Amino acid sequence: MVQTVGITKAITNLEEVREKFNLSPSSNPGFFTEWLEAEDLLSDSDRRSLDRLKTRYFAYVDKGKIAEGTIKIIMLSPLLELMELFDPPFEIQGEKFVKFEIEAGGGEEEFVLEGYIDALVIREQVWVVLIESKRNGFSVRQALPQTLAYMMANSNSQNPIFGMIMNGEDYIFIKLDRQLGEYALSKKFTLDNPQNNELYEVVRIVNRLVNLSVPAPPIRDSL
Repeated sequence: MVQTVGITKAITNLEEVREKFNLSPSSNPGFFTEWLEAEDLLSDSDRRSLDRLKTRYFAYVDKGKIAEGTIKIIMLSPLLELMELFDPPFEIQGEKFVKFEIEAGGGEEEFVLEGYIDALVIREQVWVVLIESKRNGFSVRQALPQTLAYMMANSNSQNPIFGMIMNGEDYIFIKLDRQLGEYALSKKFTLDNPQNNELYEVVRIVNRLVNLSVPAPPIRDSL
């Protein structure tokens, strides 16, 4: 049995989301190119901070101390602070804290993954969705149905909406166009890459998407 509450009560899988909101994955390869266009504007200080976050994450994982709410404190908040998204012209708005259960596994090994979705909205255009899972093996893609339902139901914007789903270790980006009824995903970025710190890419992309939500300054006539 799959259970959710709030706006996602009737949403348990992508098929239901597509039917309820008349959504479909975009077949246009040019639909979601924004995540590919992120510029490398990271300073050496930024890179050191992101390296420290990655080291911190695995230090907690190795000690088995990733409890409910810990990821928000040790990963999400520092990332938002690093990108200066707590200060004007940006504004963080907290959304509902949703508990959900998703069936996983199969046969005699079947079990329920229980977790939470904590959604933050930046300027009504960019959603940051944190998954806090009580069991290992919870994929960020498993929260896609609930995230799409949130983005469809809770935004009045006529422009495309962007989102990022994260669980501390993995990160994936979404573009949703309510007018077209289409969405698309980026590749998955993960900290479980010994060769590179993929938080660099995550921060670049978030900055790119957030900057797209900032209105351009008015053009003043020359005197």
